[in-house]
Amino acid sequence: MAEKLWDVVIIGGGPAGYSAALYCVRAGYSTLVVEMLSAGGQMATTSAIENYPGFVESVDGFELAMTMQQQAEKFGSETLYAQVTSAQLEGPVKTLETTEGPVTARSVILATGADPRPLGLANEDALRGRGVSYCATCDGGFYKGKTVAVVGGGNSAAEDALTLSKLCEKVYLIHRRDTLSATRSYLKPLDKAQNIEFLWNKQVTGLTADKKLSGLTLTDTVTGEESALEVDGVFVAIGRVPNTWLVKDQVALDRQGYIQADETTRTSLPGVFAIGDVRQKPLRQVVTAVSDGAVASKFVEEYLNGLD
Repeated sequence: MAEKLWDVVIIGGGPAGYSAALYCVRAGYSTLVVEMLSAGGQMATTSAIENYPGFVESVDGFELAMTMQQQAEKFGSETLYAQVTSAQLEGPVKTLETTEGPVTARSVILATGADPRPLGLANEDALRGRGVSYCATCDGGFYKGKTVAVVGGGNSAAEDALTLSKLCEKVYLIHRRDTLSATRSYLKPLDKAQNIEFLWNKQVTGLTADKKLSGLTLTDTVTGEESALEVDGVFVAIGRVPNTWLVKDQVALDRQGYIQADETTRTSLPGVFAIGDVRQKPLRQVVTAVSDGAVASKFVEEYLNGLD
């Protein structure tokens, strides 16, 4: 890897990364995906995806990720399983230091994703996919006619509560303060939804479960009093953490820490592009990540051909 100058190196092997790899390699560019663990990113942790076009039945996220990787590699893309520890992205040749040695490239696509901010509870990770979710759009369909809770007070929490109110019998919106920070446009629809109940000044401090989630322990943020709430699922919407530590001092970020890159996927550095959940965008879904990858290939081609 150290001796080869790649046309395109993609950091991250999620749906955005392998979509970009597919389009770049089919355009005739030598393409390498550097992935730390396995293909798929956040998508690979979802056992059933129901909103990705082309699948009448739900598809397993890990299986879909492996198919995307195999498709890109069929046309000549390669994968290096390694962690990128540092990156020098300025200039015509970009250099990445990885746990498997240095990698050089003429262009770099950042597809490092964003992780949902967890509640930080001891058994939270073990219950992921078994009652604990971070995406109402992805997993709401599994809770039709059931009782769920949404944790958070911002736009994402408001959107999730409204989405779930159309599917679920009962939705609790739990917020640690007594007012939402969501924009005013959400307030009337939330008030009109008869099956949404607000639980103010409450913080989730425990998860009750056997094999799957059955309830929450709530602590009043004013009085400290504890209470129990029976639910079939909880949707955590307290923000995301973009994986930008590698490049935060080199490319421009927005106030939330996402990489500033418009619909061209160009960043503030020539020859560096950002796609998927790490990029500032209004909707983070598998389908938008895949779209980003395809779009990036066009502007990578323009850059490599000196048209950018």
